[in-house]
Amino acid sequence: MSVRIDIAGLRPDRIAVVTSPLAELGMALHALSEPGHHPGLQGWVAGVNARLDSHLADRMCEADFLWRSTFSDLFLPFAGVAGRSTLPGATLAEDLDLLDKLTDEQFVDAAMEFTCALPYCSRGSSTLSDPEVRRRALELAASRGPRQVRFTERLLADPPKIRDWLRQFVRDCDEAFFADTWSRLRHQLAADARHKTDLLLRRGLAEALEAVSPTVTLDEEAATITVDKLGSGRSATADGGLLLVPTSLGWPHLSVLHRYGWQPVLHYPVGSPELAAPPSVEQLALRMTALSHPVRMRLCRHLARSAYTTGELARVHGMTAPEISRHLGFLKKAGLVTTRRRGRYVLHQLDVTVVARLGSDFLEGILR
Repeated sequence: MSVRIDIAGLRPDRIAVVTSPLAELGMALHALSEPGHHPGLQGWVAGVNARLDSHLADRMCEADFLWRSTFSDLFLPFAGVAGRSTLPGATLAEDLDLLDKLTDEQFVDAAMEFTCALPYCSRGSSTLSDPEVRRRALELAASRGPRQVRFTERLLADPPKIRDWLRQFVRDCDEAFFADTWSRLRHQLAADARHKTDLLLRRGLAEALEAVSPTVTLDEEAATITVDKLGSGRSATADGGLLLVPTSLGWPHLSVLHRYGWQPVLHYPVGSPELAAPPSVEQLALRMTALSHPVRMRLCRHLARSAYTTGELARVHGMTAPEISRHLGFLKKAGLVTTRRRGRYVLHQLDVTVVARLGSDFLEGILR
């Protein structure tokens, strides 16, 4: 499973690494509504909530499906502007002006993403113009609760009014907490953008993408960028550009905007607390499968305490050496067991560091 971006014909001058205050505000709202995804931000979340006006907190709940369960593309409006080569604004006000450049159909369809009523990476009918899509969207909104229904009905009845609501809401969030947060984060994000731009110019796109995340790879021959995610999707730069947008509040989420007709965007986390490169989704699945077998679980219990030979493990578990070897081979392939030679003996031991990381790796893998 992965998201692939076809970059055939992409000109180097159409690749940009740039910050976006509106994109970071979207991540701030997500972190406030889903603090469990962001344990490193608990202090910041508590501080914001402590001084948040109750009226603004209520409004934050009114449309939290735009940032809680999905990352609405409304927070990356520059990607939807005609020409597919627009850069984010330097200020929040400029980003909001770009939001106004989206058509009503683009605005509504992006806002309705939480209903999954429309195809995302292929052409489909607009919710505003297709009665059947509108009906299905309202049904899906109803299954998610009364707030979602009310918002959807208002959005479909009067898109400009919801535009005004969202613009004022963003301004109020900026005044209440985001302006202070952005003043601290923008220098870090700008420095990361400069670093990635330098890599792009000096070493090329492949190394710049690797610096974004080891889970992002470039196949130069196929002219394809692949992002390892627990999900599938596709996009193409076509005659447009490619944007890399850093986020500090967004870790561990590596988001890929691959909406049909929009400029592809990699919204990637910086300042990650991880100490090692994250495993691929395939490697993570392999490790979880390896540990799910009762025999291998018992082997791990012994191997976590000391190093053993295959023969020793066979005697302890009442199995044959070939049977133990097969289980050890599975654990080694998953990267959970290391081996070393001592004279004529080969010793196996559990890599406790890798196993300890599985909790955070699993969380990162499913949230990526």
